[in-house]
Amino acid sequence: MHPFRAAIEAGDTAAVEDLLADDVVFTSPVAFKPYEGKPLTAAILRAVMRVFEDFEYLREIGEADGDDHALVFQTKVNGKTVQGCDFLRLNAEGKIVDFMVMVRPLSGANALAEAMAAQFPRIQAEALAG
Repeated sequence: MHPFRAAIEAGDTAAVEDLLADDVVFTSPVAFKPYEGKPLTAAILRAVMRVFEDFEYLREIGEADGDDHALVFQTKVNGKTVQGCDFLRLNAEGKIVDFMVMVRPLSGANALAEAMAAQFPRIQAEALAG
């Protein structure tokens, strides 16, 4: 099991943050421009953990010792089913440097966009404090 998956499934936000490189780039499924840096990405991931309901990873794709991993998940946001995939790229130290999320269906993506928009003031405050 990938350490990121284990940290998410345990709800361990400190371990999640420890797995991020300082220069990580997070590409959201509902925002055009990627987000850069560990404090902002960690704050976004904490918000995601607040809005996802009944989250579970279904499978992992990638070599255990490889730099690229795909983690397929299913969850609900405001009662809407969301299926998606976390695409992770690791650096030589094993830290996540590129994190892209894709989700479906459109109704789930829209619910996610709405829920995350409501979280964004808190995300910004946490990122600035971090």
